[in-house]
Amino acid sequence: MSDKKTSAPLAPAEQTMLTARTLSEALPYMRRFAGQTFVIKYGGHAMGEEELAEQFARDIVLIKQVGINPVVVHGGGPQIGAMLERLKIKSAFIDGLRVTDKETVEIVEMVLSGSINKQIVSAINRSGGTAIGLSGKDGRLIEARKLRRAKKDPGSNIERLLDLGFVGEPSRVNPEILHSLAGSRIIPVIAPIGVGSDGETYNINADTAAGAVAAAVGASKLIMLTDVAGVLDREKKLIATLTPKDAYVLLGDGTISGGMIPKIETCLDALRGGVSDAHILDGRIAHALLLEIFTEHGIGTMITRRNGDFEQ
Repeated sequence: MSDKKTSAPLAPAEQTMLTARTLSEALPYMRRFAGQTFVIKYGGHAMGEEELAEQFARDIVLIKQVGINPVVVHGGGPQIGAMLERLKIKSAFIDGLRVTDKETVEIVEMVLSGSINKQIVSAINRSGGTAIGLSGKDGRLIEARKLRRAKKDPGSNIERLLDLGFVGEPSRVNPEILHSLAGSRIIPVIAPIGVGSDGETYNINADTAAGAVAAAVGASKLIMLTDVAGVLDREKKLIATLTPKDAYVLLGDGTISGGMIPKIETCLDALRGGVSDAHILDGRIAHALLLEIFTEHGIGTMITRRNGDFEQ
């Protein structure tokens, strides 16, 4: 038998008091953030679990109801992989990026702009919100160029350019559509598909797209929902708050490594573009958004430029 103690359920009066305290704690943040725009990158396992997806939708509606303007940018890597497998289309990766030929990019657009986008829109609408789905191609919202990557051969030490096909990066974000929606009841949900100068379709990393959108619309917060708690120190403990300078130190000494590196770089780019705060948190936690935004200590890592600079 386990020695682990389980908490006794709260009595109705205690539960009511806890709810009241939570609402009281949230009120100052609701007042502070009213009228501001938050760009929220939604991805990871939270997208694939039905209960978490419904909670996310309700939380987005609540955020809109208290006067904040949420803009959702979503990913969909696992769903794209599953569809390619169903269609027996082989997919290769280079440095974590999916090589995207013409056949593959058509599937990527179908999954991201179609099924996934509409699932999120429908969930928000079922929860009482008014969401519309967009892709970066709508109104040329996200103009893109081909992503160029170089890789050094370990034997010869010679760099060679990698051809990732129709993988792109934002070259320009046109925020007029999003500005026009900010004062309305509508919640935009954006698929990270970009349009090239000649009308080409580009697959853009959702983190990168969210960071570019946040800077372009003048968002006060970029919030990235992931499958990890946030930034961890060398003892694997969560770091609640960082300045950009702190982040550069942790990147330099290897504390921040692996898949967290591009997320941090995206956050720093957004801050450099004018965003006040960037948050990285675990989207698998129920109501993670509300806990991060409306409580004193939050649950993830916040990188803020208010008390720091960009010295490396």
